[in-house]
Amino acid sequence: MEEGSELSLTIAQIVQRLKGSHLHSQIERQAKECLHQPEIKLESLKEDVRSFLKTSGWERQLQNAVYRELHVQLPPSHPAAPPEHLKEPLAYMRKAQASWEKRVLKSLNSMSTELGVPLARMRPPVEQKELTNKWNEMGTDEPDLTRFRPVYAPKDFLEVLISLQNPNHDSSEDVSVRSHWGLIQVPLNVRDIPQLRQAYSELNLTSGQLGIDDHAHIHPDLFENEYVQMGKKVVLEQDSAAAADVMHYEQLTAGVIQHDLLVDNLIYKDVKLTASNDDYYFVFEDFLYQVLLCFSRDTAVLEHFKYNSATPPKSFIQGKGGDEECAVVYPPNGVIPFHGFSMYVAPLCFLYNEPSKLYSVFREMYIRYFFRLHSISSSPSGIVSLCLQFERLLQSHLPQLFYHLRQIGAQPLRIAFKWMVRAFSGYLSTDQLLLLWDRILGYDSLEVVAVLAAAVFAFRAENLMEVTSLASAEAVLADLSTLKVMPLIQIFLFATAI
Repeated sequence: MEEGSELSLTIAQIVQRLKGSHLHSQIERQAKECLHQPEIKLESLKEDVRSFLKTSGWERQLQNAVYRELHVQLPPSHPAAPPEHLKEPLAYMRKAQASWEKRVLKSLNSMSTELGVPLARMRPPVEQKELTNKWNEMGTDEPDLTRFRPVYAPKDFLEVLISLQNPNHDSSEDVSVRSHWGLIQVPLNVRDIPQLRQAYSELNLTSGQLGIDDHAHIHPDLFENEYVQMGKKVVLEQDSAAAADVMHYEQLTAGVIQHDLLVDNLIYKDVKLTASNDDYYFVFEDFLYQVLLCFSRDTAVLEHFKYNSATPPKSFIQGKGGDEECAVVYPPNGVIPFHGFSMYVAPLCFLYNEPSKLYSVFREMYIRYFFRLHSISSSPSGIVSLCLQFERLLQSHLPQLFYHLRQIGAQPLRIAFKWMVRAFSGYLSTDQLLLLWDRILGYDSLEVVAVLAAAVFAFRAENLMEVTSLASAEAVLADLSTLKVMPLIQIFLFATAI
């Protein structure tokens, strides 16, 4: 396919997707309304309307929408390729993901059967009223959750990733013995330090960095203000869709009040087990319930399954088991929460005190990035690639440490996986975590998570060389709350001998 025709195809697809959107109808309405204004002349109608849309901020909104569409646009492919091949090109990855989904759904269904709790039920009016009254203080509620258990924990998911094998690849043919040191045995292309240096050149030792230079003895006028002013300009130029966000959030809230879902108990349990016990996040317990309960009802999240290797799980309406026509997506957003899921929201609570705004930002972070951390795919930002990249970086640049840990039964990935699957939420101090998430957004990639995981091992290498068991290695890496993200990443990428 030639580059020109590829581009026209992409443009046509984006135009098609935007045509039915809320933004399209808003712009259309604005264009019609502006025709009554005196500055719009018939002889230069097209230019005048375009100029009006530009000055009133609608052009910027359209640019943002196009950028967002480009972000989720699947790569151009053969017209006959089935949709599932576009979501994930490797057959063995698709098979592994489908098998994992079946296992998770089976676990959820058997919990429903064993406990006699329906997957969904309409709340009686009294219960609806009670929930409405305590909506802003759900943390004070102490439901009995002893019978409920997380559907799975990250360590269960890690075992599935370790067992992944490409049936067409014989690893014994590899020239390097190192390929057998790690737990991930699939052949994916991941970047090494020289390629990472090129990709992340702005993070080099000579460039000013938020997270380093804002703490140095540099006058804020010379450094931080430049970034702050740029940020303010972007925010001002963009007419926020806040009103639509508030309305959408209120609709989701109404859905939570009307219906009780089995997954609500998993959300309550997860918040109690994780954020409620966290020194930074326990104060946001009410916010977390509100956001996560609304998230489980949000069918707009289903959109991301067009580019996610996963498929939304389906369950049967009560009494209609086995009839495919009666199968519905469950939960409505297609995402079954697992142990630690609430930690994707918790850090954002520090940034937004308006629940509808907090919700919108979390949902966007999830459908752009976080979903990749718990689905099996060959994406460079997917969890399989991140695990492989972490192991390769460590093997290449700290071979003695990697070999030592492997020999004592403390495979590095078994320790680092829990950090990566949560994008380090709950492990770093919040200010440092947000600096990391800033870079995820800036580079539009989760790759920096694997780099940081390797950098943490490099930083604690001396102590790790002394340990003699997995337990003692975990003890050395148990507390990451004092670490500074940017110096660690910089030193690992730009001050490591190649």
